[in-house]
Amino acid sequence: MQYTAKEIAALIKGTVEGDENTRVWKPCIIEEGEEGGITFLGNPKYTHYVYEKQASIVIVRHDFVPEQEIHSTLIRVDNPYMAVAKLLHAFNKRSKPPKGRSWRSSVGRGTKLGKDCYLGPYAVVGRHCRIGNNVKIYPNATIGDNVVIGDDTIIYAGAKVYEGIEIGRRCILHAGCVVGSDGFGFAPDGNGGWNKIDQIGNVILEDDVEVGANTCIDRAAMKSTILHEGVKVDNLCQIAHNVVIGRHTAMASQVGIAGSCKVGEECIIAGQAGLVGHITVGDHVTIGAQSGVTHSVPSDQTIFGSPAMEASKRRKVEVLVRNIERLAERIEKLEKKQ
Repeated sequence: MQYTAKEIAALIKGTVEGDENTRVWKPCIIEEGEEGGITFLGNPKYTHYVYEKQASIVIVRHDFVPEQEIHSTLIRVDNPYMAVAKLLHAFNKRSKPPKGRSWRSSVGRGTKLGKDCYLGPYAVVGRHCRIGNNVKIYPNATIGDNVVIGDDTIIYAGAKVYEGIEIGRRCILHAGCVVGSDGFGFAPDGNGGWNKIDQIGNVILEDDVEVGANTCIDRAAMKSTILHEGVKVDNLCQIAHNVVIGRHTAMASQVGIAGSCKVGEECIIAGQAGLVGHITVGDHVTIGAQSGVTHSVPSDQTIFGSPAMEASKRRKVEVLVRNIERLAERIEKLEKKQ
C-alpha cells in the first residue's frame, strides 16, 4: 500500500513542506533512508542523516531548521514520536488479523466466546471464562478457568494466564509471559525449611495494559495484584504479589518489583531497576537504570543509583566517588603533617 505526503499529513495532523504528491510504501529508520521510504527525526544527534540519506519523506518537528539543502519532502508535526506511532499503525493495518477457531484449540465447559475471536492451534481456554469480542488467542497460549478477558485483547503464542485472572480491553500479552503464577510466599518452619503460603488472590490488568515477552506477574496472596489502565511493561520483568502500579506507568526490561510495593501514576522505571517490598513510589517519578530503590519516594522526583537517591544529590555523590583516590591522597598528606 502506498501513501502520499498529503495523505500522511492528514493522518498525523502535520504540514507538508515540499511535494505533497510524494509517494512512500515502507517505513524505514533514518540511518537507512531511501527512495519510497518514510522516516522521522526524533533525536537531534541523527540530524546529519536527513542530509546524507534519501528518504522520500522525513517527519520532523515544527521548529526544525535545516542547515543544508534537503531533497526529501518534510512533514512538520508537534511530536514526531507520536506521529510515527500513528503511521506505523496505519501500515500495520494492511495485514488482516486472524479470525476463527482452529479445530486443534480447546474451550472448556461454560466458557463464552465473543464475536470475531481467534483461537490458534493448541490454544487452550479453561472452564467458565468470559472472552470478549475480537479477542486473539494465538497458538499454544493457555487461559485458565474463570478468566475474564475484555474486547480487542491479544494473547500471543505461548503466553500463560492462570485461573481467576481479570484482563481488560485492548490489552496485549506477549509471547511467553506468565500472569497469575504464585507469589513468592513461604514461612520458615523452624527446622531450616519452608512452608508454602497459599496465594489465593488474583491479578487484575485494566484496559490498555501491555505485558512484554517472558515477563511474570504474580497473583496476590489475598486480594489482587493490580496494573491500572495504560501500564506498559517491557520484556523480562518481575512483578511480585500484591503490587499495585498506577495508570500509564512504564517500565523497561529486567525491572523487578518486590511484594506489596505501590507505584504511582505516570512513572518511568528504567532497565534493571529493583524496588524493595512494602514501599510507596509517588506519581510522576523517574527511576534511573540499575537503581536500587530501598525506601519510599515522594511524587515528582527523579532518582537513580544504588541505593537510589534524588538526582542532584546522587550526582554530587558520583563526583565524590570519582575523586575519592585524590581525596584519600590529600587526607594522607594532611595526616603526615600532623
